[in-house]
Amino acid sequence: MTLEPPRIIGRGTWLDKIAADIIEREKRLGRAGKSLRVESGLGASGIPHIGSFGDAARAHGVKMALESIGFTTELITFSDDMDGLRRVPIGFPKSLSKYLGFPVSSIPDPFGCHESYGQHMSSLLFDALDKTGIVYRAVSGTRAYKEGLFNEQIDKILRNSSKVGLIIKETLGQEKYTETLPYFPVCKNCGRIYTTKALEYVPERHVVKYACEGMELRGEMLKGCGHHGEVDVRIGDGKLSWKVEFAARWSALKVNYEGYGKDLIESVRSNDRVMEEVLAEPPPFHTRYEHFIDKTGSKISKSVGNVIAPQLWLKYGPPQTLLLLMFKRSVGSRAVWVKDIPMYIAELDELEDVYFGRKQVRDQKELAKLRGLYEYCWNMKPPSAPSVHVPHNLLVYLAKVAPKGKETEFVREKLASYGYKVSPTDPDFLARLERASNWARDIETIATREIQIEGKERDAVLEFAGIINASTDEVYLQNAVFTIAKKHGLEPGPFFKILYRILIGADSGPRLGPYILAMGRENVAAALVAAARS
Repeated sequence: MTLEPPRIIGRGTWLDKIAADIIEREKRLGRAGKSLRVESGLGASGIPHIGSFGDAARAHGVKMALESIGFTTELITFSDDMDGLRRVPIGFPKSLSKYLGFPVSSIPDPFGCHESYGQHMSSLLFDALDKTGIVYRAVSGTRAYKEGLFNEQIDKILRNSSKVGLIIKETLGQEKYTETLPYFPVCKNCGRIYTTKALEYVPERHVVKYACEGMELRGEMLKGCGHHGEVDVRIGDGKLSWKVEFAARWSALKVNYEGYGKDLIESVRSNDRVMEEVLAEPPPFHTRYEHFIDKTGSKISKSVGNVIAPQLWLKYGPPQTLLLLMFKRSVGSRAVWVKDIPMYIAELDELEDVYFGRKQVRDQKELAKLRGLYEYCWNMKPPSAPSVHVPHNLLVYLAKVAPKGKETEFVREKLASYGYKVSPTDPDFLARLERASNWARDIETIATREIQIEGKERDAVLEFAGIINASTDEVYLQNAVFTIAKKHGLEPGPFFKILYRILIGADSGPRLGPYILAMGRENVAAALVAAARS
């Protein structure tokens, strides 16, 4: 009896499964053309973090998977720069508080380098997308409203405001929009947007009548100016509530796919119903993902201030590691911090070994998935040959002890003595060294990976960790390895190998005495204890 080969969808990743599901749905809807659109919304009210980057990166991944099966696909990044400022982000000038409630596209850039606060924030995320090779079409919410992109959708939604209010009540449990329109005019008197209450829509003139009454912000009341006026919804001096705006975007931009975070479950459900019951169109295909959380378990949020900006990640890790973080899996929340970056560097090196056959994977389905993941991390343009995989901790150590002005030459010569042959002009090596130098200068913690240590090896590692702080003599520390190995009945060679694997990620490396002093005795001891107790 012969076993049939496993069925592999596309390149075997979760991105390929989503792409296949999208195409199957498009066929059922009778619109399986060869051109599709995926979308990602970008908040413009604070510093973008890796969570907001992840929204766009995942959409980009789905785009690549669709393209790999023959469908031309466009990624649209929609900047929510018509949103009002709800709070001043941590670290920003407190003078911004006078602009609370104003559209972020109408607030001056506090740093003076862009036309507005909103444009400045959007540019930071576009910069991260550019640095990771993501191709996209940027759409500004402010410009979209002013250019009339949503005019048809606004008119339909406001004409059917009673039905819309009922949908919002049933999906979100909010009765507000049974009494007011799901639209926020910009007050002609004070310039704020969320302080206005839309009272009536006059469809013959496409006008919304409003009153600037005020809004509740973080438990406090932001007073309105009391102005009563009207606004033509076709000129861009207002916006839809996000409880219906997604639907307007999906309809106007002809979006086929958009993912969302679990905090938007009810909002997406509301917008899906508005799309179907008011705009009479099928909503896009969706997938739900979990949020990244910090090491305390809190959701990473620009308003809370526990932000890991993509630019910070890229200071220490190559772009492919940031895409690996986004693509390796789609379910479950993940705790992530800067000190996890070396783990992703090592994982990317392992993927490269699998891709080029230097590491064997027998399971064909797993092999296809890992190869596909590697190609997606490289935006479907993987290198033609593998790079030299110098362990991160070894590069960091050499960067710490290298003579000033001769860093590249020193590191290359030392690596050659350890068996790593790198060209002085190899751009991959030079980029690795630059990022390792950044780490050596900025980060004290030693990055470690989990390894299996049991019995007397574990006891020996813990004892060695305990004596590291006893001396600043590198000769004493070097000799202590031999003493402790003998005490625990271990051969020195295998014990050194265990220590190198923990501290460097390789079987050998520089003399441990100097390494311990350069990397910091407390850091080395903490790394050994963490490995022994993992």
